Amino acid sequence: MSSEAKGLEEAKKAVELREKIKKKKPKFVRQESWRYDRVEESWRRPRGIDSKMRKEVKGWPARVKIGYRGPREARGLHPSAYREVIVYNVDDLNRIDPKTEAIRIAHTVGARKRAEILSRAKEMGIHVLNAVF
Repeated sequence: MSSEAKGLEEAKKAVELREKIKKKKPKFVRQESWRYDRVEESWRRPRGIDSKMRKEVKGWPARVKIGYRGPREARGLHPSAYREVIVYNVDDLNRIDPKTEAIRIAHTVGARKRAEILSRAKEMGIHVLNAVF
């Protein structure tokens, strides 16, 4: 097995491990977001001096901590285990490694240039993440 194929296999294992860890991770919610409609669920660090959540009192939701982080090898990888690269024109495809990287065509690219990029990517054997017109 070649080193590139070996690298992709390791990346796939790392992504699988990331998904396994992600299942055990709690949903981090903003303090008292369940109590007030005006307070959104998106995470904010609890800072109050008497805050039960900041003090990590039993029965309160979990706080964000570094221990919940995924494996280093899987960070920045697409679930398909490819590294994601944004492409704006056909020339950008020359810098892509088809064995480890997949492309995402930028949203600002028009239909004509998108078709050119898609046909060239198919020739080069590059995986396209948003190939749909």
